Amino acid sequence: MTKFTKMTMATLLTSTMLTGAAMAESHVPEGVTLAEDQTFTYRQLDEFSSLDPQIVEDVDGSDVVRDLFEGLMNQEAEGNLVPGVATGYEVSDDKMTYTFTLRDNAKWSNGDPVTAGDFVYAWRRAADPETASPYQWFIELMSIEGGAEVIAGEAEPDTLGVTAIDDTTLEVKLSAPLPYFPQMTTHSTTFPSPQKVIEEHGDDWTKPENIVSNGAYVLTEHLPGERSVRERNEMYWDNENTVIDKTVAMVVNDENVALTRYLAGEFDRTDIPAGQYPRLKEEYPDEAVSFPRLCNYYYTFNVSDSGPEAFKDVNVRKALALAVDRDIIVEKVMQGGQPPAYTFTPAAVAGFEPPALDWAGMTQAERDQMAKDLLAEAGYGPDNPLSFEMVYNTSDAHEKVAVALSQMWKQKLGVQATLANMEWKVFLEERGNQNFELARGAWCGDYNEASTFLDLLDSASGYNDGKFSNERVDALLDEAKTSDDTTPLYTEVEQILYDEMPVIPIYHYAGVYMLDSDLGGWPTGNVEQNWYSKDLYKIAE
Repeated sequence: MTKFTKMTMATLLTSTMLTGAAMAESHVPEGVTLAEDQTFTYRQLDEFSSLDPQIVEDVDGSDVVRDLFEGLMNQEAEGNLVPGVATGYEVSDDKMTYTFTLRDNAKWSNGDPVTAGDFVYAWRRAADPETASPYQWFIELMSIEGGAEVIAGEAEPDTLGVTAIDDTTLEVKLSAPLPYFPQMTTHSTTFPSPQKVIEEHGDDWTKPENIVSNGAYVLTEHLPGERSVRERNEMYWDNENTVIDKTVAMVVNDENVALTRYLAGEFDRTDIPAGQYPRLKEEYPDEAVSFPRLCNYYYTFNVSDSGPEAFKDVNVRKALALAVDRDIIVEKVMQGGQPPAYTFTPAAVAGFEPPALDWAGMTQAERDQMAKDLLAEAGYGPDNPLSFEMVYNTSDAHEKVAVALSQMWKQKLGVQATLANMEWKVFLEERGNQNFELARGAWCGDYNEASTFLDLLDSASGYNDGKFSNERVDALLDEAKTSDDTTPLYTEVEQILYDEMPVIPIYHYAGVYMLDSDLGGWPTGNVEQNWYSKDLYKIAE
């Protein structure tokens, strides 16, 4: 059996009650004086999709859920695995069975113990078609035994390969070895859920007056579209080493308004508006930051039956993709250190070597000429101009990118692209139901491996919004799950994506933030940006 050993705490607590600074020794650097007010306030773009671990599907919502709930494993500042509810795990020699040992002092916010049964309930709930989880497919992606059958409605949820051996022992059986399986347990879909609370309150169980959670924080206030507040969970097993007392998330749709409020001292963190990083870095060198993120930014074609006939022609799709001048997008529009994208998978992914695709080595003039030739071959030109609608969720940055794309296509190809923006939840629903022609897309990795991106274009993916389907891609992705060398497999997938162009890669993300100088512990070294308020602290000014 291979073991993931228990972590030793950097500082052992004595039996004496410790005060603020002393309690924080495990993650606050020596010599730092902590502020009296340990409130962290940050801006988020949109109202989150949900606070239910098995339902949430957006980045902002996941940030909140990671504070309210804790899974088997967490991540530290560099993105490496550290114990969460589980103190460690053993894996069988055939890599098909994982046995997690849960800490016996983990509690729900109502004082009940967190047990292996809470994980079994949550994982079955995620797979159960009746739950209608947007992330239901993640259970199958984890290669959990019986997952595909449960999701398809061909087997009952209790046949899923996850078992509570006892209250502190969770056994997971896989249908095939999956080298990155432990990394996937940091995702919200795998977090435990309180069965009796859900059964008592139904869809209202995540309201502040009803919710019971097991993370470092509890939800104390939620005004949809305005703000949410989470405060320390006194029942959390490591509450003694938590410094931040309260985290406030403020919904501000306008990046420029958010920046103004940050500069006025209202926020400790906000996103830097597109194009303003160079100026802000010069004016606030200690607060403006940019670092690689495990996210991509793209536009997806609707190639389903409901999509426009034009987009079923690969020449049209490739022409539009080729005509995008990514250098202008990243250097003139975004200006935040984002790298241009010619592959769907970001180079920041661990172990991924971006293949040298033909179009990445062309000059933009060569790409433009190829685009014109392909569009003409498809039958579009001055006498028959291509027209379509492109949609994006409300955001100043998204609008600027959309405007730039539409202008490039109009000037180079005579294409008429009509722009339409939508409120976040409406956008998710319309895109998910294929009620679009060309739609903005973005994905932040659920774990640090190339499949977290490429699996989006698997025929069966729940987030394959354009309904691209390629049997060879499906086969390669399936083979990669058990391969010792995934590089040639992922290279071929990226080549097919270039040949077929179901999506238009635009750029790969950077974390471009204003971070207040009195905020400590932000994990800029974690490309996944899985952050936890419990690991942050406010420094005395």
